[in-house]
Amino acid sequence: MAIDPQQLRTCLGHFATGVTVVTCAVGEELHGATVSAFMAVSLAPPLVLISLNRASKAARLLPDRPFTVNVLSEEQHDLALRFSGRSTGHDSTPPWQPVPERPERHLAPALRGSLATFFCSPWACHDGGDHLLFLGRVESVDQRPGAQPLLFYRSTFHALNSMNA
Repeated sequence: MAIDPQQLRTCLGHFATGVTVVTCAVGEELHGATVSAFMAVSLAPPLVLISLNRASKAARLLPDRPFTVNVLSEEQHDLALRFSGRSTGHDSTPPWQPVPERPERHLAPALRGSLATFFCSPWACHDGGDHLLFLGRVESVDQRPGAQPLLFYRSTFHALNSMNA
């Protein structure tokens, strides 16, 4: 029996996730995409995984390229919309955090104000049906204690406190 893709998508939407923006650089151009499919894979070696629709621009840009996973805080709702292509148009401020003066090969651009940041070098890419599964080796991390995460649940962004109501 075949599963209806829309029914599957709706059912999967009942799994609340954090929201990330995955960023990379292509020459001088900085790129990012909102991604909710992110997970830890291994502590030794330190690996994380993101899943991208193989038809997306991000999936075409990421192979063999360093990337950064920016875990968004609830204050970054506009960035989640901006990088998903549903921008509110309210904020034209560049969201990029300055690249360190001595950028190492594994550093990709990061977003200012993120809850947590994982700077990754490419590890592997695997077939995931209509998606590609990118594994990144975590080279360095940064975090902002005290901030609250932005969540994605049933196709809508939520603050943690709104989930408790």
